[in-house]
This record gives sequence, C-alpha cells and structure tokens, in this order.
Amino acid sequence: MRIVIALASGLLFGAGLAWSGMADPMRVQAFLDLFGNWDPTLVFVMGGAIIPMAIAWIIKGRLSTPLAAPGFELPGTTQLDRPLAAGAILFGMGWGISGLCPGPALADLAIAPLAVLPFVLAMFAGMILHRFFPLKLR
Repeated sequence: MRIVIALASGLLFGAGLAWSGMADPMRVQAFLDLFGNWDPTLVFVMGGAIIPMAIAWIIKGRLSTPLAAPGFELPGTTQLDRPLAAGAILFGMGWGISGLCPGPALADLAIAPLAVLPFVLAMFAGMILHRFFPLKLR
C-alpha cells in the first residue's frame, strides 16, 4: 500500500509541477530575473502551496503516526549552520543558472528528456561525489 501512495503522490507532484509552470526553466529564470523581464506568475504557485502545506501541518499535529508509515520522518535539527548555508547557496546558484531544481528536473524527464538529461546526470553525479567526499565547512 505504501508504494501505491508514494507513486500517486509522486505523480500528483510531477503533474502539479508541469501544470503550474515550475518545470519550465525559462519561466523559472524569468521569475528570478527581478530587474529584467520579471514573470511574477510563480509567486502565485508558491503562495498557493502554503494552503495545502498549512492543512498538512494541522493534520500532522493531530496524528500520532502517519497513515502509511511507522513514524514521521522530520529533520533532526533546526540549526542554521555553514553546511546548510553553503548548500542553499549552491542550490540557488544552480537553480538560477539552469532554471531547474531536482523535482522539476525529474518531472521534465517525461516532457523534454534530452534537454534536461545533462542536468539530471550532473545532479546525480554531485550526489554521488558528496556521498564519498562530503564538504567539511566547519
């Protein structure tokens, strides 16, 4: 049952990314271009995500365990440190340059696989490299 829920959730998430325009690198770059030809449409997409997330947090607060898992998997810390900041900066730079982030890039594999494949391969290569050679920023 968990695999069915995971598959349905992933399909819904990917469809939402594609339908909203979040999987379109040109729209994302136009959204990030504050001093040029700014496209504000993704503000509404991100703002609209707040409502279901707020509802999810309310429901989560009332549950002792999730409906389809043995327990909630939340981050172990809320500390803002150098590794987190460095990761956020690298993520933002990559997002701004390519117009892609991991979720939309994977959704784009179904829409424009050849255009997004170099990004996805580089993303996985970076994950593998980080696993074997983690950044030491402390």
